Amino acid sequence: MSRALVLDFGGVISKTLFETHDLSEKALSLAPGTLEWRGPFDPDGDAAWRAMQAGEMSERDYWALRMRETGALIGEEWTEFAEFVGRVRGADPAAVIRPEALAAIGKARDAGCRLAILSNELDLFYGADFRDRLPFLAAFELIVDATYTGILKPDPRAYGFITDGLGIPAAECVFVDDQMKNIRGAAAAGMQTVAFDVTRPGESYDQALDLLKIKA
Repeated sequence: MSRALVLDFGGVISKTLFETHDLSEKALSLAPGTLEWRGPFDPDGDAAWRAMQAGEMSERDYWALRMRETGALIGEEWTEFAEFVGRVRGADPAAVIRPEALAAIGKARDAGCRLAILSNELDLFYGADFRDRLPFLAAFELIVDATYTGILKPDPRAYGFITDGLGIPAAECVFVDDQMKNIRGAAAAGMQTVAFDVTRPGESYDQALDLLKIKA
């Protein structure tokens, strides 16, 4: 039976914006330490993050807030997430891809596992040309992006796009995401899951490889 490694993108494959404030501040010509919101790295100091985790605001609303705040710091008003991310991430998207992700993707591929991405906002946040600058994405058999489907995780239909697209049972999928609501949705759909800890990416990928019965 085929096995599949199914990954979220933002936070799982790419580093979070919280981890790259130094790059963002440099790209925007801001003084070091200007960007203070740290999300899961300092939840006590990020009230909006806590509200999002409590279900009081959506993930998109959280990032819309940070987009408005960051743009205001340099006198710009961004209306598209891709513009925001493009400005703070600079011209080299490969610089923010987790090395742990590339290593795990390579091991899964070499072991014969199928690869898929299930994202709520891949092209919405990063722009449609983003994928062309990341050659490793060619290894993925299936990329499902709610930017186009309009079906957001944890809607059961989102996970169905993966199982239907790959033609395999949910139980053969190991799904990795950094948002617990999406993990719960995948588990309810019958997938094996790894709740990705952005503060310990290597350990999370080791868990995923272990579920796939691949030596980490």
